[in-house]
Amino acid sequence: MPPAPVPDFDPMCPSSALPFQIGDKWTGMVILCLEHGPRRFTELQAPLRAVTAKVLTETLRAMERDGLVTRTSYPENPPRVEYALTPLGRSLLDLIAAARTWSREHLPALLAARAAAEDTPRPAEAS
Repeated sequence: MPPAPVPDFDPMCPSSALPFQIGDKWTGMVILCLEHGPRRFTELQAPLRAVTAKVLTETLRAMERDGLVTRTSYPENPPRVEYALTPLGRSLLDLIAAARTWSREHLPALLAARAAAEDTPRPAEAS
């Protein structure tokens, strides 16, 4: 079976700046990595350059708990574990595509509004 295509995530991707996230910062990107088939842990780590092993492990465990991915362990030497999207996880692909489309169109305006709000002093709030 030929290797599945690997998503090319821009290192400057402002995913944490988006007004919506699926699960957490990394869940949407993991879903995209698994879109074309199962992957091993290191195959997920490669395109997600900025994620630590600990955070990726926590993300995958949370996704498994939520029914978004399956974890299959093969009794080989060395052991092999693969992660794959469940139908529930796959159902998020359209939502992620819509969020990416929205972001390409509206993210500059959202970031400009945030910058303007940070530059505007807030009046003292009454206690």
